[in-house]
Amino acid sequence: MKIAIITDQHFGARKNSKLFHDYFLKFYNNIFFPTIEKEGITTIVDMGDTFDSRKGIDFSALSWAKNNYYDRLKDYTIHTIVGNHTAYYKNTNQVNAVDLLLREYDNVKTYSETTEVKIDNLDVLFVPWINSENEERTFKHLKKTKCEVVMGHLELNGFQATQGHIMEHGTAVGAFQRFKRVFSGHYHVRSHQEGIYYLGNPYEMFWNDAGSERGFHLFDTETLELTCVNNPYGIFYKIFYDNTPHQTFDTREYKDKIVKLIVKEKTDQVLFEKFIDKLYASGINDLKIVENFGFNELDNIDDDEEFESEDTMSILNRYIEEADVKLDKSIVQKMIREVYQEACELI
Repeated sequence: MKIAIITDQHFGARKNSKLFHDYFLKFYNNIFFPTIEKEGITTIVDMGDTFDSRKGIDFSALSWAKNNYYDRLKDYTIHTIVGNHTAYYKNTNQVNAVDLLLREYDNVKTYSETTEVKIDNLDVLFVPWINSENEERTFKHLKKTKCEVVMGHLELNGFQATQGHIMEHGTAVGAFQRFKRVFSGHYHVRSHQEGIYYLGNPYEMFWNDAGSERGFHLFDTETLELTCVNNPYGIFYKIFYDNTPHQTFDTREYKDKIVKLIVKEKTDQVLFEKFIDKLYASGINDLKIVENFGFNELDNIDDDEEFESEDTMSILNRYIEEADVKLDKSIVQKMIREVYQEACELI
């Protein structure tokens, strides 16, 4: 039997941005729903952070989630694990958004405590967000369970939390290494070590998401085979301007996108402004221009290389790494990342 696994959907993200919800819907309409229908999927596991804000849900975001997701899944069984964004308090999962907001859906089952669930003929251990209130119970359950597969919302150390940043604190992986498969949400970047897999979120939400593979997964409960279903749609785009002729530059793909234009060489201001005008005429949502006239020293850089003016989190992480202070820099980086993400939600 195949099931679908999806995680970190963050309904209501970016302060309930219509731009982002329209972008999310393109994934659900064109990728998610057609795939589960084609594959005959009847069971979906949501591994946490279904909604974005743990402090409150925008009514229009809730309406969007019901109309475009839950109402369309009434004939499916949905197992939903509580993540840190859906738990109201930081020290307990008992008050959580999915349990309170989705009670009208009899097919949605919420897990705020570590629970063993049989899916088809496979016993799976669901592990929600670990906090001070449930930590002892969770690790006792991990030791005694006979389940071979774990699905959860975990903060494990040694994995990539965001592109280029490895988590140096969090839960040690030792308690999870004995299982055949461990699947987790929380980190939005796909990565794995031996049998532990971070599956990543379905779509881009911030600039540091740009360019990395996202989507959801199919899991075979008999063979334990995991299959990626990629989301081909992005919302963040980089354009390198190198005296690029506006007449032949195709701007159609940038409609409703967030664009960063990185200027490598600009010798004619009039032609450059015509290039900018063409971008705006294509219907882009937002344009940021980065001009750095030191590119003459970087002639060996290919436009296709992963080069750009560093994103905000990369700059902050590098600054903290290079700072001459006697502090646990991983903790400082985590605090800064959380503040940055909260600030982005206000944009």
